[in-house]
Amino acid sequence: MGRLDGKVAIVTGGAKGLGKAFCFGLAKEGAKVVMAAHRLDTDEAKQAAKDIEAKGGMTVEVDVTNEESTKLMAEKAVKKFGRIDSLVNNAAFYYGAGRKAFHEISSEDWDKALDVGAKGAWLCARAVFPYMKEQNKGKIINLSSDTAFAPTKGMINYITSKAAVVGITRVLAGELGKYNICVNAVAPGYTDTPASWTIGNVAKFDTSTTPLGRVGKPEDMVGAVVFFASDESDFISGQTLIIDGGRRVH
Repeated sequence: MGRLDGKVAIVTGGAKGLGKAFCFGLAKEGAKVVMAAHRLDTDEAKQAAKDIEAKGGMTVEVDVTNEESTKLMAEKAVKKFGRIDSLVNNAAFYYGAGRKAFHEISSEDWDKALDVGAKGAWLCARAVFPYMKEQNKGKIINLSSDTAFAPTKGMINYITSKAAVVGITRVLAGELGKYNICVNAVAPGYTDTPASWTIGNVAKFDTSTTPLGRVGKPEDMVGAVVFFASDESDFISGQTLIIDGGRRVH
């Protein structure tokens, strides 16, 4: 018996990196997973889609910045599985974003980071809300970042979007509690993913101030998402859990 048997979970940005780890971690615990991705046009994404479908899940293409696209994502999930129990708002503008100083970031990249990371989380929550409200239960898990809790240099657009996610989490927790919907956030530290390698050399990341002495791995983040999606967290809402080996204390 899995901790999520009979439950349905949507994961945005689900075809690679952390999102893919969340999809398969949730599926391992028995959830029917909707792997939602902006595009399923790479070999990695296509293979991930086949693998999640083989485990009883489904894949959908979604633009999280588009209201109609997010509504369609939720509709497809309900049409196939009859319900939505969890939403993992993982999609972000991170891959290839670069660590630029605040005055070097273009207006276009500022908008893209906030549109995907903050507006996307808001729109996806709006899309699943009617179904969670009707069943009087749901879990929304947003992805923030430990960089939102420190004076990090560079990537102000990305980090601002992740700080916004904390605010979204707190407001939604306050508004949705009466519908028995729990809203929490997970804030990973620097994690060894393909996207992180486009930002810098992961192998050279300074872990001297990390008590656990290493860079995070995708699997390090999965347990928290599974916990927040499970019945074990039914009385937890509005919280942000930092998972970075102890670099930040919050």
